[in-house]
Order: sequence, then structure tokens, then C-alpha cells
Amino acid sequence: MPDSDFLAAPPLDPRKFNHPDVTAGGETRAAVDLAELRTLWFNTGSLCNLACGGCYMESSPANDRLAYITTAEAAAYLDEIRDTRLPVEEIGFTGGEPFMNPDIIEMLELALSRGFKALVLTNAMKPMARKRDELLRLNAGCGGGLTIRVSIDHPDRARHEELRGQGSWGPMIDGVKWLGGNGFNLAIAGRTRWGETEDRERQAYAKLFAELGIGVDASDPVALVLFPEMDETLDVPEITAACWDILGVHPDHMMCATSRMVIKRKGAEAPIVAPCTLLPYDTRFEMGGTLADAAGAVKLNHPHCARFCVLGGGACSVRKPL
Repeated sequence: MPDSDFLAAPPLDPRKFNHPDVTAGGETRAAVDLAELRTLWFNTGSLCNLACGGCYMESSPANDRLAYITTAEAAAYLDEIRDTRLPVEEIGFTGGEPFMNPDIIEMLELALSRGFKALVLTNAMKPMARKRDELLRLNAGCGGGLTIRVSIDHPDRARHEELRGQGSWGPMIDGVKWLGGNGFNLAIAGRTRWGETEDRERQAYAKLFAELGIGVDASDPVALVLFPEMDETLDVPEITAACWDILGVHPDHMMCATSRMVIKRKGAEAPIVAPCTLLPYDTRFEMGGTLADAAGAVKLNHPHCARFCVLGGGACSVRKPL
């Protein structure tokens, strides 16, 4: 679905996405089996130094609905991966702003020391800047295992600040230049909400990267990922079991075929596992407290499943699909 269509979409039909097995039209809802767990995400907490327009997480300096994950809690899941010999290759850290979590460096160090690739999603602003010495130490000793993906919503400053707020561009650019200048594996995440063609948008990013002197290949869809827009209040088709053949899309290419995310709700005694990075608040998608509990199929019973993953082709990992 082009983002121009998304922006013009009517409100979501309230009959949709209500039953896990059946669509509003009475058809069998699509589901995705876990093919193999390759990426485990930790949501480090929903607090963020920014309150951005269109943030599906509703992250902000005031949103503490998801508590900070601790190193001990993360270690328990890494232990389960080791003990059950799960084929996980990558550990992702998202938020909120991950560098606001006081345990983020310890968790990164733990993941890297266990031989995993580590990916951090960040706005590259003040919380990251406070961790520069620790990040330099980590990066020097990890053999290229750490990737930091920075959100640059658009290569034009005005459009970026339209979502992130006035004055957000300069500190982010400083962070990107620091990462690029110090040998970090750097990736960029953009958004497609302005209705430009992908080629035109990638060309604009390439010009920005050249001006900044950073070695990010704007033509590489992993180095520069362009995310489709999401808004669960706007209408989108439900995905039926027949849609895989109709759309020419394979369920194994969906995020939930290879990923799970650990979250901890405010006030909860322990974390739980959700299917992916997009569904941190919807309790219908809680899958249990362990990775073994979360090995079942995921019913595509949410607008994000349709708009972002199936129709938008979005994925948050840097690992290629099966």
C-alpha cells in the first residue's frame, strides 16, 4: 500500500481484527509459523528523550508503560537460547530510546560476548552521546559485531524535524558523524510517508551521506531501510489465508517467522515475549514468559501485520529473510 494511500485512508472498520481465526468477511485469517528464531529483540523500555509524530510506540519522556529491561532479565533469555540450542544470530535492542536504559552497555557487552550480532535502534542524540566512551570500548573489542541504526526520518532537515521536533536535526547529525568517523557499523532508518518514489528518496539520502562523509550505501535496503507508515486507527485490508498466493508473498518472509521480542510491562514481576517489535502493548499478543512458550504461530490479527509487514514489506532486523 503506497503511503499516499495510507495518508488518505478512512478510519478502521470496527468489525476488523476482532477474531483471531476469522476476518470480518468470514474468511480464515492468515497465520505465520515460527520457521526458526534468528533474531531476539529486547524492548529496553518505552521512555524516550523525544516525543515524535507518528511513533507507533508512543515513546516519550513520559511514557513508562514498558519498564527498563535489566541485564539479569536479558541474560535469562540468552541462557535459554544457549541451553535449547536455538538458531538465534542477532540480538536487537529497541525502545523508547535504548541508551536511556542504565543497563544498555552491560546488555550489549553480554550479547556480544556470547557471539551474537547486536543491533541498537537509536536517535543518536544526547542519551547515546553520554555513552560514547563505553561504545568506543565495546566497538573496539567486538570484531564488527555491533551495528547501530540511526533514525533519519527524511534527508531533508525540515521534514525530519516535522516529526522529531525543532532542533532535533543538529544533535542527530552530530551523532551520525561521530559513529561514522569512529568506525562503527552504521545503518540508517528512514520513512516513506511523503509519497516520494523509493529511487528519489534513496538518491536524496545518498547525497546527504556524501555530504556527511559517512560510508552508508543508500542503495542497500539493509544499510538504509525505508519503513512504511503505520497507524492502527486507519483502515487496511485484513490478511486471509488465501492472500499469500494472491499477493505472491511467502509467510516465512514475515518478521514473526524469525523474530520475537521481550518486553516488561510497568509493574510486572517478569518480562513476557511478544511476536515482534510492532506489538508491545496489545495483550492479545502475549505469548508467555519464555522463548519456548512463544514458539507457536502468530495470527495476523492487527492492522500493523497487514500494513507494515504483508502489504508494506517492512522488517526491523538487519538479517535477511529466509
